[in-house]
Amino acid sequence: MKYLIILADGASDEPLKELGNKTPLMAAKTPHIDMLCAKGVSGLLDTVPPSLHPGSEVANMMVMGYDAAKYYRGRGVLEAASMGVKTSLDDLVFRCNLISVEDEKILNHSSGHISTEEAKEIMEFLQEKLGSETVHFYPGVSYRHLMVVKGGSDQINCVPPHDALGTPIKDVFPTAKVGEAQGTIDIVVDLMQKSKELLKDHPINVKRRETGKCTADMIWPWSAGNTPDMPTMKELYGIESGVVISAVDLIYGLGAYAGLKGVHVKGSTGLYDTNYEGKAEAAIKALKENQYVFLHIEASDEAGHEGDHVLKTKTIEYLDERVVKYLVEEVEKIEEPVTIALLPDHPTPCALKTHTRDAVPFFIVKPGQAPDAVMEYNEDAAKEGAYGTIYGPEFMQLLLK
Repeated sequence: MKYLIILADGASDEPLKELGNKTPLMAAKTPHIDMLCAKGVSGLLDTVPPSLHPGSEVANMMVMGYDAAKYYRGRGVLEAASMGVKTSLDDLVFRCNLISVEDEKILNHSSGHISTEEAKEIMEFLQEKLGSETVHFYPGVSYRHLMVVKGGSDQINCVPPHDALGTPIKDVFPTAKVGEAQGTIDIVVDLMQKSKELLKDHPINVKRRETGKCTADMIWPWSAGNTPDMPTMKELYGIESGVVISAVDLIYGLGAYAGLKGVHVKGSTGLYDTNYEGKAEAAIKALKENQYVFLHIEASDEAGHEGDHVLKTKTIEYLDERVVKYLVEEVEKIEEPVTIALLPDHPTPCALKTHTRDAVPFFIVKPGQAPDAVMEYNEDAAKEGAYGTIYGPEFMQLLLK
């Protein structure tokens, strides 16, 4: 048996008056997803342990079959693994956003989705000015980067910037959980404040300001942690070979720890303009050569963070027409039986512009399995699914059963 997971990041939502009290999943025209759903069994999946925040790294780890309450060590180390950044056990690794600030408040978490080229120049500048034997900056993709503090304590509280839009920055600076971690906090907050001063008149920001674009006003480190001790999917579930396809570093990092190969598709942006067709084609190619494929598509999540329900609905329709339609057609040509599942990792409600921990709708289509009565894919319909509500790793167990 082969397994194909279609992960529509952040696609789940809450009813919106602008959509006639429907969610984007309900409002979107998704004939191919609904047809596939009608052939399977639906349910709701709780992807966030009570002790953890509803981040994509936590939720995707759970979808992959790992109990995040046991294995999660922060987002930064996952992204480091995907970028090939080697870290030691005493390294504290942060996800490090470039953010926009207005009137001393967080304007957005992405510096207006700054380009990778612009961000690379800025991160290299910060490494030159602020890097040391203790601190190192690593450029990533768009606004998503890494900061490593050698010997740092992980007993700290960090607020994700997308959870603090419109909040005064001084109110959400990192804090220490224990007195011994205050030294780490002093280093981190000092770097944040210095970055704000250094970037004020950086040439990249001058150009962006002149063209009306959001600027990269400061770094925002968060989700700090040390290296996790995770078994591979082969060790945990007997998956002989697998692939992850995404535009997001943390997904590739999860894949690396899970023993899955990363496939990068040209034109994958993580936004509404991503290369949907290229990712679908890569998924089928990978499925022919591997037992397990995790196809991650980020666009709906980013639209949710922007609070744009029109765009979010459109990204779901793109998923249906440009990805799922092709996948269904091509899976039928594969001689070996294929189990297909589709789900988000967490909701990203447009009204809130951030993640929530509500259970997400899912369905699994298995060759030879009788379908339940659910005929369409959305949050309400899934409540009637035969699987009911399940928790995290139970999804992987159902998938393989």
